[in-house]
Amino acid sequence: MNESPSPSFSRTAWLMVLLLVPVALLNYLDRQMLAAMKASMVADIPDIQNKAAWGIVLGSFKWVYAILSPVGGYFADRLSKRHVICASLFVWSAVTWWTGQVNTYHELLWARALMGISEAFYIPAALALITEFHLGATRSRAVGFHQMGIYAGIILGGFSGYVADAPDFGWRFAFGACGLIGIAYALPLFALLRNPAPPAIAPEPVSLPAATGQLFRNRNFLLLVIYFTLPALAGWVVKDWMPEILREKFHLGQGKAGVSAVLYVQIASLIGVGLGGWLADRWMRKNIRGRIFVSALGMILFLPSLFGVGNAGTLGMAVIFLMMFGLGWGFFDCNNMPILCQIVRPQLRATGYGFMNLVSISCGGFADWGFGALRDRHVPLNLIFGAFAGIALLSAGVVLLIKPRADPAGTSPSSGW
Repeated sequence: MNESPSPSFSRTAWLMVLLLVPVALLNYLDRQMLAAMKASMVADIPDIQNKAAWGIVLGSFKWVYAILSPVGGYFADRLSKRHVICASLFVWSAVTWWTGQVNTYHELLWARALMGISEAFYIPAALALITEFHLGATRSRAVGFHQMGIYAGIILGGFSGYVADAPDFGWRFAFGACGLIGIAYALPLFALLRNPAPPAIAPEPVSLPAATGQLFRNRNFLLLVIYFTLPALAGWVVKDWMPEILREKFHLGQGKAGVSAVLYVQIASLIGVGLGGWLADRWMRKNIRGRIFVSALGMILFLPSLFGVGNAGTLGMAVIFLMMFGLGWGFFDCNNMPILCQIVRPQLRATGYGFMNLVSISCGGFADWGFGALRDRHVPLNLIFGAFAGIALLSAGVVLLIKPRADPAGTSPSSGW
């Protein structure tokens, strides 16, 4: 039977999460600023010609981020997660600053691609580090608390439309200021962040091809990759396109559209990761599928919310359905890495999450481009979001097929993993 972590270890474990929350906030602040300030950026960079071209701007980040995520995860599994995280933040911050200096469509594409390189090394390393510090009893709550930083960043990014519209600031100021803040935070983060103590018996190093082979021979991992990907198709469109959808549909200003698309859904997501993490950790005490059941509940919430977003006739109704979507997303988001920990051994978790990002975000990039192309062809929103609702139903079935092992709470997994 495993011993409970000491109080000092528990304090250190939660300190690591607290240190990473601002990094998660900055990562997603940048992404949401791009969506909220679209009108100003398109007006200032005239060779962005149509919505499909803007979809490629959004997709360029995702495709590079996706392709390099397994590499970033592999480096995190083999090297110091602390070093990988801090280097990623520094490079991300420099590229964010440079984004505020671009003048052409192609420069913007390059900036987003470079952003994808830097961010590919953060999420796999950060979530793997958190789950190494937080054993079974607090794992979903710790991951959920980290994800709160993501939602806080998206909320702040939603207000950037007002910054872009302000004569004394503008969209370039927003990117430049965020880049400088990130560079400043990288230094204290490097000083305070720690790697967990290495195991008494270090495992044999695994090459990237061998790690890939082990992961993709794991039926449960393949199911989790599919599950991680399907809801993200709607998730990326909601994050990247909703400010523009509300602006056009309800004739809103850029600032109000950005806030309406982001604030309420992300507050609901904050509640969702807190509630979902707590519920999953409690359910795990009685059933090893507890995290899977909570995540599936999130998918059930997706069904009415996506139908509602596509058919809402007023801004108020759209906001209500977006909040329902956000609550379901929180249930989903706080449990993906903890579920991965139940089906993959510790030495492959960051690499595994990297492959999950590879598939999910690649498809998310195509979803961004495809949504723009469909809207250029005037395909009704209710048809598009109705299709997303059907995908959510399929997702709930996929996650229930996963057969996890008992949460090892930090112990070495059996050879059957």
